[in-house]
Amino acid sequence: MSRTQNAGRSYSIKTDNGCFERVEEFKYVGTVLTNKNSIQKEIYCRLKSGNVWYNSVQNLWSSSLPSKNTKIKIDGFIILPVVLYGYETWSLTLREELRLIVFEKRVLRRIFGPQRDERGNRRVEKTIN
Repeated sequence: MSRTQNAGRSYSIKTDNGCFERVEEFKYVGTVLTNKNSIQKEIYCRLKSGNVWYNSVQNLWSSSLPSKNTKIKIDGFIILPVVLYGYETWSLTLREELRLIVFEKRVLRRIFGPQRDERGNRRVEKTIN
């Protein structure tokens, strides 16, 4: 079947037990798969799940009771695995890679506070748009 001849048609596979319809995207073992093999939807879902976990431990980030090392371990054992699940199979564009970096920097800024220069002033990093 070529893409141009069959554009706009709906196909399904019929078996004895039922029928499988063609879909644009579906979730399989926690990963969003699309018919265009695009990773953008998967990155969006992973970052959304990471934000849920990040916000669930929000009061822990602002607390002074756990040490910074403990907070980093929580990030590494709870939040990062949620965001990076299945990353071995991703072929990232620069934009998607930057989205992941921004998320990680946001978590680290919450743990360590904003970056400071030699005089103690808050340092602002330029980002690539």
